Amino acid sequence: MCSCRASGGGLVHPGGSLRLSCAASGFISDYYAVGWFRQAPGKEREWVSCISSVDNNQHYVDSVKGRFTISRDNAKKTVYLQMNSPKREDTADYYCAAGLEVNDSDRCPYGMDYWGKGTQVTVSS
Repeated sequence: MCSCRASGGGLVHPGGSLRLSCAASGFISDYYAVGWFRQAPGKEREWVSCISSVDNNQHYVDSVKGRFTISRDNAKKTVYLQMNSPKREDTADYYCAAGLEVNDSDRCPYGMDYWGKGTQVTVSS
């Protein structure tokens, strides 16, 4: 059974940095996309970033471009979200999810099949 588990959340100062990790398990190959999503109190969930196994294509929502970087380590089956210069509006519960990719189809960001529990990120001074 495939699953994802997010970790690394916590308190970070505006302008600081934080790295989130998403550990994927149960996948027998590396052909899957992993996306990061977030949900702030009182708001709908939104996608933040996604990385495909197709050429390691990376996708970012406009609000985090230039500040967040997504990467993957297939040997560790882990995807990272490096958050640099976070802003207060980045405060949310962050979730990761994975979607199987076949025939070189990039399933970012809405083709996710497996979701994990969130990790809370609070940006505050």
